[in-house]
Parts: sequence; C-alpha cells; structure tokens
Amino acid sequence: MEKSKTKHIGFFSSLYIRIAAIILLVLILVSVAYLYIAVFTAEMYFQEANQRLNVEVAQHIADEHEFFIDGEVQKKSLEKVFHDIMVINPSIEVYLLNTEGNILAYYAPNKKVLAEKVHLEPIKKFVETKGSSFLMGVDPKDGSSEKTFSAAEVYEDGIHRGYIYVILGSEEYITATQFVLGSYILRLGVRSMTITLIAAALLSLFALALITKNFRNIISVIRRFKDGDLSARINVKGKSELREFANSFNEMADTIVKNLEEIKTMDNLRRELVANVSHDLRTPLASIQGYIETIMIKKDSLSEEEQQKYLRVIFNSTERLKILVAELFELSKLEARETKPQPEAFSLAELVQDIYQKNKMLAGKRNIKIKVESPSTLPLVYADIRMMEKVIQNLLDNSLKFTPENGNITIRLLNKNNFIRFELGDDGQGINEKELPFIFERYQRKKRYGQKENEGSGLGLAIVKRILEVHQIEINVKSIEGKETIFSFEIPVYILPSIFKPMPAETA
Repeated sequence: MEKSKTKHIGFFSSLYIRIAAIILLVLILVSVAYLYIAVFTAEMYFQEANQRLNVEVAQHIADEHEFFIDGEVQKKSLEKVFHDIMVINPSIEVYLLNTEGNILAYYAPNKKVLAEKVHLEPIKKFVETKGSSFLMGVDPKDGSSEKTFSAAEVYEDGIHRGYIYVILGSEEYITATQFVLGSYILRLGVRSMTITLIAAALLSLFALALITKNFRNIISVIRRFKDGDLSARINVKGKSELREFANSFNEMADTIVKNLEEIKTMDNLRRELVANVSHDLRTPLASIQGYIETIMIKKDSLSEEEQQKYLRVIFNSTERLKILVAELFELSKLEARETKPQPEAFSLAELVQDIYQKNKMLAGKRNIKIKVESPSTLPLVYADIRMMEKVIQNLLDNSLKFTPENGNITIRLLNKNNFIRFELGDDGQGINEKELPFIFERYQRKKRYGQKENEGSGLGLAIVKRILEVHQIEINVKSIEGKETIFSFEIPVYILPSIFKPMPAETA
C-alpha cells in the first residue's frame, strides 16, 4: 500500500504539478505582456489624441507673433512670449528653429534644454501633411526621447526663416499624466489579469486533470503488465494520439505474449529434443560400446563368423547414429532458416522415377509393391530439386516403414494447371484421428503408430514439413485408421519467361 502511494505521489510531482506550473507560468507571462501592451497602447492613443486636438497650436503662435526683424531673432521679446504661452498652457513647450533645425529661442527657467538641434524630417512631414499623420519628434530637454508635437513654418516678408516647434506634453505634464493614466490602466489591468488568470488556471487544471486521468490509467495498466499480468490491456475511447498509443501498446503486449508462448513452446521442444536425442543416441552408443568390449575381452575365443557378426552390428549402429546426427543437423538448420532453397526448373516425374528405382529393391524384400501413376506429359516444376528429393524420400521411407508385407504404395502425379499435385498413399495401419495433427512434430513415431520395433530417427516427417515451409508449400494428410494414409502437396509449375516483345498494334 505504501509503495502504491509513493508511486502515486511521484507521478503527480513529476507530471501533473510540472505541467500545471508551466501552464500557470505561461498564463502569468501572457497576462503581463497583455498588461504592458494595454498600458503602451493607452499611452500611444492618448498622445495621438493630444496631437490631433492641438494640431493648430504652432500655426496660431506663428500667425499671431513676429519672430524675426530684418532676419534677426527677437530673443528678449520671444522669451516673454514663450513664457506667457507656457503660463496659459503649461502642458506645452515652444521652440523657435531656423531652417536647419538649430534652436534659436525658447523659454526654460530651469535651463534643462540639452539639445541644440532638432531633426527636421518629422517636422517637414508634419507641415506637409498638416498634422494628419501621427508623428513624434525629439524632446530638446532630453535630446533622445520622442514626444508628440505641433509645428508650423515661420516667414518674414515672404522669406522662410524657420519653424515654430511645440512639444505638446512637457516633461512635468507627461510625468503626471503617465502616473495617473498608468495607475488607472494598471489597476484595471491587474484586476482583469487576476480574474482572467484565475479562470484560465481553473479551466486549465480541470482540463489537465481529465487528460492525465487517461495517463494514470495507461501507467496503471503498464505497471500491471510489468508486474506479470500479461492480460492487462489499455482501453482508451475516442480517436486521439492516446488511442494510437494504447493500440500500439496492446499490439506490443500481444506480440510479447505470443513470443513468450513461442519461447515456452520452443523450450519444451528443446527439452523433449534433448531427452529423445539422449535416448536415441544412448541405444546405438551402448550397442557399439557393448560389442566392442565383447570383441576386446573375447578376441581370442571368438570365431571369425562371430567377429564379423559383431562388427556388422557395430557398423549398423554407427550408420544409424550417423543418420540421426545428420537429420538433427539438417532439421536445426531448417528451423533456424539457415538453409535457403535454390529453386530451379526440373521434371518431377523423372525425380519420382529415380527415387522409385532406388527403393524398388528394398520394397521387394518385403513384398511391398510401389506403383507410380503419372500422365505421359507434365510441365516442369520450380523448386529446390535436392530438397524435393529429400521430401519424397522421407515420405516413401515413412510408408515403407509402416506398410505391412504384401502391401501397396502408390505415388500419383496430377496436373492442376499452375501446380503439380504430388500424392503418396499406402494401405498400412493408418493414423488415429486425434494423433493426426501431431505427426509432423519431432519424435512422434511411437505415439503415431504405437510400434516400438520400428526403427528410425522420428525426424523424417518434421524435416518434410520444414522443407515445404521454406518453399511456402503446405502439406496435407488424410488417413483412415487401419486402412490407408495419403500425404499430398502441390508444387508450382515453372513459367518460362517470355523473350519476345509483343508487336505494336498496326495503325490505320
């Protein structure tokens, strides 16, 4: 219980809380950015509105006063004029500029004017557009910051002498205005931001809880699977990335379970193989050892005929041992997919005749009749001829082994269009219906036929099935217990590649 609780807390601290913290941080950053944009926008709106309301201020000042007499600036009188104007409207600052932008006259009791020259580009554009565009100019008291202004050209007797440059928000006025405006916007923004932040946070955390609920279910299922519950599967409804993840995990779990079952089956087969091989090897090895010891102990008292008899038994045992080892080696290579077929075109009828001739004498010793039925002409088949020879030979050996004396074995070839059907039947003991599905497994000969006296490796039919599997050919068996057994499979016909290109159709 404590372990489960620890995992639960760890999950929230590493996922839910972190995601929630990131969401809250993003919301705070967005809110701060929104507040800054709101204050900045309000300030710009105020300055634009102030400029539009006072666009004619500079022109009125220029029309009502004389600033030049014979080209000379009347500084003393202008300072009084500028002082009176700024007393009437303390929010403005008035400057007289020459045609190059140099400051000729102004009124600044605190002597805070830092700039000696003002850039004329915005002033000229203001005069040209008559103040229809929102423009900002350099504040001479600062020299670097920009403020809204009003401007007008100054003439003396029709001669352009300079410009009246009016800063519409003095430093003290702007500071006070920004404080009041900023305070209002700040209070409004903080209130709106707080409400929005709380609402967004609650909604985000609720949505995150719903999302992480599926994650918690997924992690719970994965832990169950890790702890050994191989039936645990993720169930996610709807169409989403989580559903795709769940499907992928379920498919992976099915594959793992299937692989585990295969490994378990292979392990059981391996143990059975080791037990059966140990048994089969023990018999010929014990026979070889026993007869060799007999020859060594009684070499002086054994007749030549007895020695030959013992040596013949030893030879037969070594032959049996050699066949068993060779078949085990071949079967292991087939199961490991190390043996690859080398297909070629060949005559299945000729191959069957060759195998028939090789086994005719052996069958005659037991009065077993082998009969081959085949059409006079058959197309070539396409497969590995050496492997197909092994398949047919193993099937024939199996029939010879379990067909009684005076019995019959029939090999039949049938033309099935794109395939040649091979059938091998005998009138032996047949196979029990319950044991039929297992006859292609290793060491099934005694289970299948129940005759201990029959010799053999018990690997023949297993090799047949593996060879046909690498050819992607399926083998079938039909049997009636006590009457007959028929093995059959179909080999694809060899299709001769065309070496002629089709003639193009004639055009009219």
